[in-house]
Amino acid sequence: MTTEKEMARIELAMIYELRLVFGEGEKTEYTREEILELLDKIALAKK
Repeated sequence: MTTEKEMARIELAMIYELRLVFGEGEKTEYTREEILELLDKIALAKK
């Protein structure tokens, strides 16, 4: 079973991964659809 400390680490890793995805791009603003597309790509890569 996952402990609270492990869950906190997982959450921080996910946030950092999102930061990297958005930080890599040249864009400074994203539409809702673009954000959802990026999240889908991350989810599919994790499978």
